[in-house]
Amino acid sequence: MNVDDIVAEKIAAARARIKATKRRRAALQAARQRGLAHRHAAKLRNQASVRTTDGTAPATPAGADNTTEENS
Repeated sequence: MNVDDIVAEKIAAARARIKATKRRRAALQAARQRGLAHRHAAKLRNQASVRTTDGTAPATPAGADNTTEENS
């Protein structure tokens, strides 16, 4: 075996490790983003639930009146 062959093998192995690391990091980042989205959605659901159950926020959106055409 030539020294150049050994060096080429080491370079190829290093590139494979780098590629695997990038794939692993990308997978972890995607999972992290899904987890964050899930937590944010849960937080918003919980906030909406608290506001509707303890009466701190109005039941109707701001600016909406409860009149219908029949009542006017």
